[in-house]
Amino acid sequence: MQRFARQLTLDGFGGPGQERLCAATVLVAGVGGVGGAVATYLAAAGVGRLVLVHPGALEIPDLNRQTLMRPDRVGDPRVACAADTLRVHYPDVTVEAWDRDLFDPHMPGLVAGSDVVVDARHNFPERFRINRMCLDLGVPLVFAAMNTTEAQLLTVVPGGPCLRCVFADGDPQWDPLGFPVLGAVAGTVGCLAAMEVIKTVARFGERLTAKLLAFDLWDMDFRSFAVTRDPDCVDCGAHRSEVYQMHRREPTPIGAGLAGLCGNDDPR
Repeated sequence: MQRFARQLTLDGFGGPGQERLCAATVLVAGVGGVGGAVATYLAAAGVGRLVLVHPGALEIPDLNRQTLMRPDRVGDPRVACAADTLRVHYPDVTVEAWDRDLFDPHMPGLVAGSDVVVDARHNFPERFRINRMCLDLGVPLVFAAMNTTEAQLLTVVPGGPCLRCVFADGDPQWDPLGFPVLGAVAGTVGCLAAMEVIKTVARFGERLTAKLLAFDLWDMDFRSFAVTRDPDCVDCGAHRSEVYQMHRREPTPIGAGLAGLCGNDDPR
């Protein structure tokens, strides 16, 4: 516990909070600029198990913000590179890497085996997909997004407003691969999302439940807005009050694994 000596003195955290972190599993969907910062600070804080989900290979333009990546790994799966970096710096953390998107049939099992999920994806179809899975399985979800110098953060818990309540239709004009990204902005919202996860797992502090944090680093303007549950929400509204509950279980990876927001809505 010597590694965590400086955080063990936090009021309301202490040994019990650290033990909860060490026993927790957190799924991070997206390990780019935002998700990479989330994963880094969760590992540093002592989260016991990280499940990283991200499709695709590392490209040179990713390197302006994705601090878990290395130039010599261009062309390799990004999630593998992120996992390898975390394992070097935080050898006591178990890291799983899944090179696939959120529509993969194994995703519900991975979500069910997690204590908290972080949505750091860059498109609405996948964001709505993870929102629905977390609602159905009763798993808290931390939503983090950025665009240019702006960012937004929301924590979704069972019974509270969900992502669809706030962004009912998404943004059909959104270009997930064309929006400007500055690494410092992605890192800022990623750190804030990591803090929401830590508070959720360790059970201390006040979370952004029923509140949307929106900020613009252009002029350092930070604001939070109260949000309410939409009774007509297609994901959590009254007509979906009787959602199924799956038994929480550890997912079984296929094979050995690897040792923002647009487009059409997700199919249901």
